[in-house]
Amino acid sequence: MKKVKIVGVPEHFNLPWHLAIEDGAFENRGIDLEWTDIPEGTGKMCNMLREGETDIAIILTEGIIKDIVGGNPSKIVQVFVQSPLYWGIHTAGKAPYKKIEDLKGKTTAISRYGSGSHLMAYVNADNNGWNTNDLKFEVVNNLDGAIEALSNGTADYFMWEHFTTKPIVDKGIFKRVGDCPTPWPCFVIAATDEILKKNPSIVEHILEVINVYTEDFKDIPSIDRMLSNRYKQKIEDIQEWLSITRWSQEAINPITVKNVQEQLQRLTIIEKSLPYSQIATK
Repeated sequence: MKKVKIVGVPEHFNLPWHLAIEDGAFENRGIDLEWTDIPEGTGKMCNMLREGETDIAIILTEGIIKDIVGGNPSKIVQVFVQSPLYWGIHTAGKAPYKKIEDLKGKTTAISRYGSGSHLMAYVNADNNGWNTNDLKFEVVNNLDGAIEALSNGTADYFMWEHFTTKPIVDKGIFKRVGDCPTPWPCFVIAATDEILKKNPSIVEHILEVINVYTEDFKDIPSIDRMLSNRYKQKIEDIQEWLSITRWSQEAINPITVKNVQEQLQRLTIIEKSLPYSQIATK
């Protein structure tokens, strides 16, 4: 049995992995796939890939591309979720802000530098014609840290996945003033160069298994109820999320890699672009 470490956010997108692990689907291929939830998100997972603390990560596209350009010895092996991620833009429930324009020049909470919450703050600013040099950040580590920062006023707004934060909005702790969808597929599967060099066939086996699960995921009987129960979401919110979410079983498109790098470069988040072969495996 070959042990492989894998990490991802504790969100509904990753349920196919948990179902496959629980079914013993990887064990049947001789793989002991050890999953670890990373609530801190992409910035933390990038660091884990760099340090060899994980072999594989289910990670935001823009975050891992930025980090590979910055020297992360990893590659994107496949797209995991083809549809965009809808980043909710949140303020404290009692804050005076009513629309995105009210947040110009305000401080944004981010989980860490290089995270999706950090990079998407640039995309949102650019969408609204703000000077990205004026962005101000407060590192909060995770969602709980963001709740604290917005509540005590050390930050003014926080960008996080729309449906994950929906229960917090429903309680009035957060107020959502808008959404910012990613202009690219949201989640990819990234693997370290080390495992790709030493055990490429194991990575292929893992992809073959998870692709079976994602291909039929929406057809699982009562999948909406399962997701609702596991992730403490209202079933109508889960049904809406399922209707707009598309998993992928394909390699990342070279045009997508080019577009992401061009946008990150234009926003001065990266200084150079790399060829597709240095970002992805196929």
